[in-house]
Amino acid sequence: MDHNHEHHHNHTITSLNKAFIIGIGLNLAFVLIEFGAGFYFDSLGLLSDAGHNLSDVASLVLALLAFRLAKVKANAQYTYGYKKSTVLVSLLNAVILLITVGVIFSESIKKIETPHPIEGNAIAWVAGVGVFINAFTAMLFMKSKEKDLNAKGAYLHMAADALVSVGVLTSGIIIAHTGWYIIDPIIGMVIAIVILISTWNLLHDSIRLSLDGVPVGIDSTEIKKIISVTPEVKSIHHLHIWAISTTENALTAHIVVDNLNDMEKLKHQIKDELLEAGISHATLEFETGKQCCENGNCL
Repeated sequence: MDHNHEHHHNHTITSLNKAFIIGIGLNLAFVLIEFGAGFYFDSLGLLSDAGHNLSDVASLVLALLAFRLAKVKANAQYTYGYKKSTVLVSLLNAVILLITVGVIFSESIKKIETPHPIEGNAIAWVAGVGVFINAFTAMLFMKSKEKDLNAKGAYLHMAADALVSVGVLTSGIIIAHTGWYIIDPIIGMVIAIVILISTWNLLHDSIRLSLDGVPVGIDSTEIKKIISVTPEVKSIHHLHIWAISTTENALTAHIVVDNLNDMEKLKHQIKDELLEAGISHATLEFETGKQCCENGNCL
């Protein structure tokens, strides 16, 4: 990894670290306020939103933990360190979001069957604060969301939360003016569907990385072309691409060349091109056509 790339990578990690800590602090404070208001005004809407926000604080703490683990040095048992924990956490986050959707749905159905009067104005005020806090936290992860699955998970969580709060705010205003208490659970269900749609990609991406699939955003055919374009390269086999963590990708490949004299120069050239394509850990095995056939690997 060259110095510039390393510096940029470390900068991303530092800014993400800060984003997680600020997000956790803000959201924890809001959860306490919302629980208090929910009990005081006896509003299921506020209480379930507070519960949902608490699941977010948990997911942010998990993501921060994975982030810290990713920086732990490799050892004899874990030769990659604990970088893969970032992938497992993003999978866990997607699962938490799906459970949240289930809870919102079941609560909403109960409330549609037995609507009860609630204090619309108070709910609107508390939810208004929620919109601001969640939107602000989502903004913290805006820049990193395309580079890192955990940041994407945090961003989706917070954006979904801002939507939930907008929903609760709207229902509070409508209830205060019309007394239609049924609006509360209906808005809850709409929000649950929005969360479900946004979670689907996160679930798909993190399952793919857990199974050592080619990370989303990297095209293995394209990578093969990048390596083959060099005139010295005759063919490629045993090409594997996988994710070490949510931010780092690895590759191994056997490359067949006519002679091994310029191997070092060729290796550096290919590694530089792969780094440009988003692969920071490349292990390349060079062999001549004759060797390749002796090993029964000839393609």
